[in-house]
Order: sequence, then structure tokens, then C-alpha cells
Amino acid sequence: MPDAHLRILSTGGGATLQDAGRHGYMRYGITPAGPMDPLAHAAANRALGNERTATAIEVSLGGISLTAEDAPLDLAVAGGSFRIDLDGRPLPTAVALTLRPGAVLTIKAGRSGAWCYLAAAGRIEVADTLGSTATHTRSGFGGLEGRALRSGDVIPIIRSQPAIGEPAQLVSPWLERPADRIRVVLGPQADFFPPSEIDAFLANPWTVTARGDRMACFLAGTKLSHAGDYNIVSDGIAMGAIQVPGDGLPIVLMADRQPTGGYPKIATVIGADLGRLAQAQAGSVLHFASVSLEQAVAARRAEREALAEPVVLTPVIRTNLSSEYLLGLNLIDGVVG
Repeated sequence: MPDAHLRILSTGGGATLQDAGRHGYMRYGITPAGPMDPLAHAAANRALGNERTATAIEVSLGGISLTAEDAPLDLAVAGGSFRIDLDGRPLPTAVALTLRPGAVLTIKAGRSGAWCYLAAAGRIEVADTLGSTATHTRSGFGGLEGRALRSGDVIPIIRSQPAIGEPAQLVSPWLERPADRIRVVLGPQADFFPPSEIDAFLANPWTVTARGDRMACFLAGTKLSHAGDYNIVSDGIAMGAIQVPGDGLPIVLMADRQPTGGYPKIATVIGADLGRLAQAQAGSVLHFASVSLEQAVAARRAEREALAEPVVLTPVIRTNLSSEYLLGLNLIDGVVG
């Protein structure tokens, strides 16, 4: 039975519950969903000692505000450079803390990044759908009633005993991933493009448009030309597949992608750079760089190794010493003793 709850006080939309995804069902037309930035999702969980695949709240640019009910909860936030504060006190963008009943944690869009993840120590207790809690709103699968979170929602938590207390910063250098260079493996339909167009795809800058969502990232730039037809027999779509439809502008398929597609795929973003791309806000300019399959595997292995060890936490030095905060401290013992 849950012994604590998170109550959503407000949200600007786009916040969902996500575990590592609903895998093994694409042959039935069921999208995996899961986090847009798998590395940040895993980092938030690992900071609390959870399994890296555990359910967490994915927060979009719409932000979220919440509080604990019934008992204190250890939480961790990781992802883009969002603005985070606890009862008005600014916190680092990657942070762990104990949220006590009545205290308010607020997460808002910041200077960079499009997604962040709020994990709770223990387990978010929601029903599985086909073995996963990942929310896919288009099909109404997973999470809380298959939908985005909204104000007034109460999320049950089977908690671990709180151990963090005052906020502590996550030491997570692997989350510093500027999105200006995205590594790809060419294909599987690179032969649908003349060599000059492959060169242009890799050499030209691409701008992330505001059209994107959890299903796809749409890019603007110099249009690419196909060698012939731009239709193929529909085949499977991996996360990170880069389709080039008839208009010549690349579309990168993301977590809520369709299971199959009929446009040729010029390249596929490597697994280690999926979060790097997902965190690019509209207007960001990026370049693609071709790497070998062996290099892609090595990058993914390095990412896994980074999370194999416990995530280090360092105390956050408090600088805004309000009168309310000082009155809550025992300053006499420290002087007289």
C-alpha cells in the first residue's frame, strides 16, 4: 500500500509518467513511449538508488508544481537546465532533496533543455499496461489513465525512508551535452539519396522547429533531394530514425513514434545522442556527424558505465537566509557550547 503521495498543484501541460518504455509490442502496432531523454531519466532514478528503468515524472517546458502528502519524500530532478525552486528557494538544475508535506517544489522552463525528470525514492504505484507504466497519450496507454498529468492529480508512492534532507546537487557531468553536434549512423535507406545529398545532410546546419512533440522532431534547412522516388515499402521505425519525405526536410522520430513508416531514412541518431537531440529547444541549430556502428556501440557502453556507479551528491550552500529560516534554527547552542 502507498504510504505517501505527490499532489500536482499546477502544470502547464506535457507532464507524464514514464518508465523505460513498453518494449516488444511494435509488431502489434504498439508504440514503446518511454522517456524522451533516457539518460536524464536514468540519472534521476540512480541518484535515489532506484532501478534506472523506474517510473518517473517527465516534465516538459510547461513545467509543474507539486507537494508531498502524508509523509516526506526523497526526490531527484535531472535533465535540461530548468528553473527549480523549493518554497521559493532557487536550486541547481540537477538536484536531490527531501520534500516535506506542505512544502512546494516548482519546476519551470529555463535557459536550455526541453525535458527534465522527477524521480521519487521507492516506487510510483500505478498499474502496468502490457508490463510498462509509460504513458502514450495518443493511444491512452499507461501512466495515470493514459493521459498527461493535470492539476489536482494525486500520485501514490511506496516510498523508501527519506535520507537526503537538505537539497544536494547531482554531480552528473555526463548530462552536459550541447546539442550542436548529433552523431548518426547512415541508413538504412541512404542509397535513396545521391552522394552529394548525403554530404549536404552532414555539412549543412539544421534548425529545430516549434512543430515537434514527443512523436517527432521537425528540422528546417536546405531541402534534400532524393535519387528517385521518396516512398518505400513501410518498415519498422527505431527511435532516432531520420526520415526525409517528399518536401526534403528531415524528420527525426522520437519516443512516441509510429511503429512503421514509408519514407526513406537517410540516417539514425545513435542511442547515446537521443537525449542530446531531445533537449534541443525550438530555434536550436545543430549538425549531424556520421560515425560507425562500432563507435555508436562504444558511446552507448560509455553511457551505461557512467551510471553503473552511485550518483554523487554534494550539499547545496544556502545563500538566501531569510528571517523565517533563521528563526527555525537553534543558533544559541552553536555559540554557547
